Amino acid sequence: MQGSFTYRNAIFILLLGVFTYLYGLDSRFAPKNGDEYPYMHIVRMTADAGAWLPLQSEMDGIKNTKPPLVFWEGIASTGWGAEWTLLALRWPSVLYTGLTALFLFLAVARFSGKKQTGLLAALVWLSFFATYRYGRPFLTDPPTVFWLSLPFFALLYWGRAAFESKLLFPVLAGASFGMALLSKSFAYMVPAAFAIGLFYWRWREWSIPRIVLQDLYKVLLIAVLALGTFALWFVLDPFPEAVWKEFVLGENAGKFEARSSSYFLDLLRGGDSIWMLALTTLANAGLFIFVLISALILCWRERRFLSLEETLLLLLILAFFIVFSLPSQRSGRYLLPVMPAFAALIAMYWDRLPLWGFRIALILQLVLLSTLTWVGSNLQLSNFLGQPGIWNYSPWHWGFMVAAIILVMLGIFNRERSKAIALAGCFLCYCALTTSLSPLEGSLGRYSQVTIQSVAGKDVWVPCDYRAKDEEYRLLLPGAILHGYLAKDANQIQLLSSTYPLVAIQSPVGEEPTLCESCKIEGKRMEMRARHSNAEIQAILRGHIGEHLFVNEYLISTPTTIALPLMSKDACR
Repeated sequence: MQGSFTYRNAIFILLLGVFTYLYGLDSRFAPKNGDEYPYMHIVRMTADAGAWLPLQSEMDGIKNTKPPLVFWEGIASTGWGAEWTLLALRWPSVLYTGLTALFLFLAVARFSGKKQTGLLAALVWLSFFATYRYGRPFLTDPPTVFWLSLPFFALLYWGRAAFESKLLFPVLAGASFGMALLSKSFAYMVPAAFAIGLFYWRWREWSIPRIVLQDLYKVLLIAVLALGTFALWFVLDPFPEAVWKEFVLGENAGKFEARSSSYFLDLLRGGDSIWMLALTTLANAGLFIFVLISALILCWRERRFLSLEETLLLLLILAFFIVFSLPSQRSGRYLLPVMPAFAALIAMYWDRLPLWGFRIALILQLVLLSTLTWVGSNLQLSNFLGQPGIWNYSPWHWGFMVAAIILVMLGIFNRERSKAIALAGCFLCYCALTTSLSPLEGSLGRYSQVTIQSVAGKDVWVPCDYRAKDEEYRLLLPGAILHGYLAKDANQIQLLSSTYPLVAIQSPVGEEPTLCESCKIEGKRMEMRARHSNAEIQAILRGHIGEHLFVNEYLISTPTTIALPLMSKDACR
C-alpha cells in the first residue's frame, strides 16, 4: 500500500495535465503524425470548393482517404478556412480528448466507488505519450477514440440497466459507433461488435444459449445502425464509386495484402508481426510502459479473483488485439481505443503496483529532462548563430527545467511520493519538449511581416519531404501561391536559383549562401533539420548541436522566369 493517491495529488496533476494539453497547441513542432498535413490539405481544398461533399484534394489517391466527419469538423472550426491556424484546427481534438478523459473518470469512479480511482484513471490515460501525440493534432484518432469508448463506458457506468436495456442502449451505442466509423473507418465495427458481444457473453455468465436468446439481436442492431450511419457517406457523396474505390478497396482491403513474403510469415516475424503489434501497443503508454507491464503481471497473478469490471476491461483489450492482428499491416496506433482500458487497470491496481515500474519511468524522465537541459544550455551558450542572444530562453524556461529535474529526483528517492511524482513527471516532460523549442516559435523560426507581404499572391517554391508539407508553409507564408520541390535539393542553391523565380533554399548555420548577382534575399528564418548523417550525429553528441540540428532558410528572388502550370508533378503532391 505504497504511494496512495490523494486529492491533493489529483488536483495538482489535473491542473498540470490541462496546462500541458493546452500549452503549445498551435506549435508546428508539437508531437504529431505526418497525416496532419494531408488532412489539412483536404479541409482547405474542400472549404475552397464551398461544399461539404465531395471531399477535394490535389493529391493522387488521397482524397477519400478517410470518412468526411473529421474534415467537416475542420471546416467548421476554421470557419470554412477563414481562420486558418493550427489552433483552430486542433482545438476540437483536445475537446474530444478531454471528453474521453471525463467519461473515463465517471465510469471508473462509479464501478470502483472511489472518485480518486476514477480521476487517477483519466490522468494516467492523459499521461500516455500516444494520447498526447495523437490526442492534440488535427487527426482522426481523438473523435474515433471518444465515440468508440462511449458505449463501453456506459456499460461500465450503468451496469445492469445498460446490459438489460432492450432498445435504448443498443440504439445509442449504434449511433455512437456510427460516429466513430464516420471519423475513421467502417473496419472498427468488427472489433467494436466483437467486444460488445464478449461483454454480453460475460454478463450472461458465459452462457451461449442465454446470449443468443437475449442479446444477439442487440449486437446485430448496434452493427446495423453503426454501418447505416457510415453508409450516409455513400448516400450524400455525389461520387460514391470513388469512395468505394479509394476508401473501401484502397484504404482498407489493401491492408490484408502480404507486406513481404507471405501473410503467415509476416504474422510471425518482421515489423508487422503480431509480436511487434503487442510491443507497439504497450509502447503507447510511453514513459509508463513498465508501469503498464507491472499492472498486467499483477492482473495475471490475480486472474482467478478478477472483478466483473476488470474482466470486461480485459475483454475489450483482447477483442481489439485479436481483430487488428488479422490485417497484414499491424500498428499499435489501431489499438488507441483500448488505452483508456489499460489506464483504468493501472488506476485500480495503483496502491498494489510495485515501485520498480514507476522508478524506471522516473529515470527515463530524468534522462529526458537532463538531455533537454544540456541541449538547451548548449544552444544558448555556444553562440552558434554568430550573434549573442539570438537563441535565448526566458528565465521561466530555466526555472521550469530546474524545478522539474528536482521534482523527478525527489520521486526517485522518496518511496511514498514516487508514484504520484512519476505521473506528474510525464506531463512535465511534455511541457519540456515544447518549451525547449520555444525560440523557433518566435521571430527566429518565422518570416517577417515585410517578407510575408512582399510574396503575397506570388508563386513560391518550397522544399517538401512529405505529402502536403506545403500546408505548413501556408502558416509561414499566408497569401503566397505555394509549389513544392524535393527537400533533398534544398541546398542546391545554383540549381534552384536557375530554375525558380522565387524559391526557399537552405544552407548550413554559419554559412552564407552564394547567390547570383541578380538574386535577392527576400527573407530569412531558421528551421530544424529532419535527417542527419552518422558524422553529423557524432558531432551533435560532441556538443556541436546548433550547427547540425538546424539550417538557415532563405527566401530568394531570381531573374529566372517559368511557365505555369508545370508539366512535372509537384513534390508536395
